[in-house]
Amino acid sequence: MKLGLVTAILDTMNFEEVCEFAGEYGIECLEVACWPAGKAERRYAGVSHIDVDNLDDVRISKIKQCCAKNGVEISSLAFYPNPLDPVKGPAAVEHLHKLIDASAKLDVNMVTTFIGRDSKKNIEENLELVKEIWPPIIKHAEEAGVKIAIENCPMLFTKDEWPGGQNIMTTPANWKKVFEILDSPNFGINYDPSHFVWQMIDYIKPIYEFRDKIFHVHYKDIKIYKDKLQEVGIMGYPLQFMSPKLPGLGDVDWGKYVSALTDIGYDGYTCIEIEDKAYEGSVEKVKKSIIQSVGYLRNFVS
Repeated sequence: MKLGLVTAILDTMNFEEVCEFAGEYGIECLEVACWPAGKAERRYAGVSHIDVDNLDDVRISKIKQCCAKNGVEISSLAFYPNPLDPVKGPAAVEHLHKLIDASAKLDVNMVTTFIGRDSKKNIEENLELVKEIWPPIIKHAEEAGVKIAIENCPMLFTKDEWPGGQNIMTTPANWKKVFEILDSPNFGINYDPSHFVWQMIDYIKPIYEFRDKIFHVHYKDIKIYKDKLQEVGIMGYPLQFMSPKLPGLGDVDWGKYVSALTDIGYDGYTCIEIEDKAYEGSVEKVKKSIIQSVGYLRNFVS
């Protein structure tokens, strides 16, 4: 397994600076944020370390040279929108098609994203939207030789995302339903254990059940505040009773998690995702949080 980083947290640095930082601290791969240029609509989004709208042969060559110089691979091009949103979905789908082409040109051959969800519709209605919107995306990915890996984040944290969230592919039950619709060897999972923790789902068992569909892996921790959960219950806004933390500072048992990945023979990309507010506020604090996380996870990923 290669230990890497989701680049979105380094939003004040350009790709070359991120790549040099990664090389300096033994980070082997980067899940590169590739949002469309413009203002971010939420935290950890809107970052564009590779602008796929302006990706010509010269830029491709420079990106590859930078990676080679610093001993860093690109694990995927990352863009986490809501393709099923009735208003913003079409633009998100258009950008996903651009990422597929860019990923192929860069010889990355992986795009990490969300399946999306219309938060005002139920599960069954959203599955009908998946049938309508996603087959052309998957066909494009197959033709380009690019894998699509869906993260299992519900995107349901605060009142503006209530009640349904912005991503339907968040539980093993929903995974099965979507995989029946999108039955493709190029369509799989970007596995993040933290989202299962606060949903009260076993984050180890699905690793074995979906072993052939795990294309990419995240390292992000979650801490459940049980006293707060007792106050608001599971129907409360999730951020009322939990908080993202650096790996090792939350409730994920990383030894068991990595052990399960080795059991299934996973030898792909594993990327640290930093969303711990206690380590934000300056570039230096963010860098320290990354270095700390790398040091901790080296106990499990050599």
